[in-house]
Amino acid sequence: MRALKIIERFKGTQVHALSPSETITGTGKNPTVATRAKFINYKVKSFSKSKPNNSVAVTDALLPYGLPTTDLLEPSIDPHLKPLDFVATVADLYGRLETCSQSDKSMLCMEQYSVLRSLGDHKLLRRCLRAARQNAGDVHSKVVVSAWLRFQRREDELVGVSAMDCGGHVLECPKAALVSGIAALSRVFNVMLFGKFLESKMDKIDFSGNGISVGGMRAVEVYSRTRRLDYFSAEIVLELLSFANRFCCEELKSACDAHLASLVGNIEDAMALIEYGLEETANLVVASCLQVMLRELPSNLYNWKVMKNFCSSQARERLARAGHASFLLYYFLSHVAMEESMASNTTVMLLERLGECATEKWQKALAFHQLGCALLERKDYKDAQRCFGVAAAASHVYSMAGIARAKHEQGQRYSAYKLMSSLILEYKPVGWMYQERSLYNIGREKILDLKTATELDPTLSFPYKYRAVAKVEENQIRGAILEIDKIIGFKLLPDCLELRAWFFIALKDYESALRDIRVVLTLEPNYMMFHGKVTGDYLIEHLSHRVQQLSEADCWMQLYQRWSCIDDIGSLAVIHQMLVNDPGKSLLRFRQSLLLLRLNCQKAAMRSLRLARNHSSSENERLVYEGWILYDTGYREEALSRADKSISLQRSFEAFFLKAYSLADTTLDPESSSYVVQILGEALKCPSDGLRKGQALNNLGSVHVDCGNLDLAADCYSNALEIKHARAHQGLARVYHQRNHRQAAYEEMTKLIEKARNNASAYEKRSEYCGREMAKNDLDAATQLDPLRTYPYRYRAAVLMDDQKETEAVEELTKAIAFKPDLQMLHLRAAFYESMGNLTSALQDCQAALCLDPDHKETLDLYNRAQELAVNLQLK
Repeated sequence: MRALKIIERFKGTQVHALSPSETITGTGKNPTVATRAKFINYKVKSFSKSKPNNSVAVTDALLPYGLPTTDLLEPSIDPHLKPLDFVATVADLYGRLETCSQSDKSMLCMEQYSVLRSLGDHKLLRRCLRAARQNAGDVHSKVVVSAWLRFQRREDELVGVSAMDCGGHVLECPKAALVSGIAALSRVFNVMLFGKFLESKMDKIDFSGNGISVGGMRAVEVYSRTRRLDYFSAEIVLELLSFANRFCCEELKSACDAHLASLVGNIEDAMALIEYGLEETANLVVASCLQVMLRELPSNLYNWKVMKNFCSSQARERLARAGHASFLLYYFLSHVAMEESMASNTTVMLLERLGECATEKWQKALAFHQLGCALLERKDYKDAQRCFGVAAAASHVYSMAGIARAKHEQGQRYSAYKLMSSLILEYKPVGWMYQERSLYNIGREKILDLKTATELDPTLSFPYKYRAVAKVEENQIRGAILEIDKIIGFKLLPDCLELRAWFFIALKDYESALRDIRVVLTLEPNYMMFHGKVTGDYLIEHLSHRVQQLSEADCWMQLYQRWSCIDDIGSLAVIHQMLVNDPGKSLLRFRQSLLLLRLNCQKAAMRSLRLARNHSSSENERLVYEGWILYDTGYREEALSRADKSISLQRSFEAFFLKAYSLADTTLDPESSSYVVQILGEALKCPSDGLRKGQALNNLGSVHVDCGNLDLAADCYSNALEIKHARAHQGLARVYHQRNHRQAAYEEMTKLIEKARNNASAYEKRSEYCGREMAKNDLDAATQLDPLRTYPYRYRAAVLMDDQKETEAVEELTKAIAFKPDLQMLHLRAAFYESMGNLTSALQDCQAALCLDPDHKETLDLYNRAQELAVNLQLK
């Protein structure tokens, strides 16, 4: 039972990321002669417009372009680093971070950021950026990473917040990024003025040929006595800067540099001074100007006067002479540009400069892979193939998929097929290899490739989309909906929702179609539908005439019902409908953000929170939403401060709830738990609706259970259930279990499953209250509904380990780690390896886990123990 005991410590932790891999069956690794013959006879279909779909009679005017067809579907090439052996890569990163010099640490943190981006965990990426900023040793790096942190929080979208505001976060503070030194005249010039030279005895020294005005020379004299520049205008200080450069007065130059840098407060100042800074190689002036430009991204992407300082090779060389052209700078600029438009001229130019700045292998791989993706988007296939080739030469195997795609687009379909087949033969196969090869395959082999891709990585959306559209072409629309539902159930993607909306329209189920379109626009407000030709708002307007119109009261009733039965997608659709009529309602924006966070859509959730903050009707309300923004971006203490300030202005449910939530986000001692209970009690005294009060009662019950107050906890959960908070069934089941009423706990979770039939977490939780065989069935159901949940894999592996099936136990974890490299699974596999005596693998898994969370105590203990065992073995 040792393995089961290990897993018990982590069973409450669920971190969403990616998915499982099973045994590959029915797929050949080499192209056969028959397969090649099929390719020779295959004619590539036109991708310029949809072919008519004869299998489904679509007469609705809302489908002028016809249903999607399989020959129009293809997955995008991810513009991120995607190492073949993720665990080995991040383990190596952690090892280097442990032993590197302080000067190398910041860039290693950026390499870590680049590798972890493929996981899509925004909190993890933010931690990497913060570590990079904390370890930045020069002004340039501090300026860039501080601006990057600000961009990631998208403070540019907050009304009333200036780009140069500090916000109270030292890592993002513009002033903290700039460092100045002590300044004086150069030793040579000081001796010339005041030493024993003939000129120093003269009443007048002729400087008329040195390009400095009388006023400027007087300033030199005053500065030589006072060491102050605040007496002079900016024009005079600029003269002094030029003078200091000419006469090698490094300390005077430093003083002028710092003084001028302090004058840069907005984009106009930056544009006025950057030319002087670059000409005089004034490091701080250029840094200060760059800071303003970078902190006003992304809007400055559309200001050519700003972008001309970055985009050309000549501009990069000028920045380099001033010490401000770096891979880090162009990494940030190109990152912002790619988020705005993958195919724009600006994006391509910045990526080209990024490639020029790349020196290390990972930097070249990243720069040229991303440039390849941008060129592929622009249909510049030849150059895209070349760039992917450079990235592949830098050991980025995933870029081979880009080469294959570019070959295919140039009519070299069989060559693309052979390339992907060679990868599958040469390396341990992963899901994207089979997905990519399926594009160049046909018939049964194509279906087998897609099946294998899903088995290896169920998070890949393309196989589900292809199978769904293929069913539509066979006139099986309801079957298509069931297929696309499989991925929508655990991964909410706009393109999958759009596809399902197509299917519902074909069935004339306009209400369901409207629901999905509203959720698409919640995720991406500017999303273009139907081959990118129709706006979502236009479609909603036309579909709305075909469904029953709801009043505001009806909408609230629907929201309450859907929220209560944990229909998060339906709840989002209702809120979107309500916001159309009242776009400035901050309360609805806030509810929207809560649902999006629950669905693991953090980027959209943060946008909703910012809109809630911007539309706040009072200062105390604004402080609450700012507090949630801070909490969700890792600033817990600042969030607590906002909550306290809001409460001091006006007692409110949301302010108390924010405070309680922030305090409970740590291991609570009895005294702290009692304080959280008190705060939640104050929240419940304030006016609110049943949706939020149910959540507060649920949280209060959870704290009571942790403190052993089972009767109080049961009361909280029962009260929550009375106001239709269905998730309280899970809390009440926990109470029954604590009282050793296992059957009652099982039945309580069954009630939740009946209310929320496709809720994977409910099956997972119910598995704790039944025998091994029933638990296995529930966990298998949980994995089928949501392959991203890690507890089922860990439980099954622990059972196998306890049955002394060590190889099978490791394989159960390995197949899931392949698509979801999760901290808890890595820790458990490391523990298995240690018990098996495989210390090398145990150490690697520990390092990989610590790269994801360097402060995880159990993994640190295991890592230290394995290191000691390894040393002892070497000594023997």
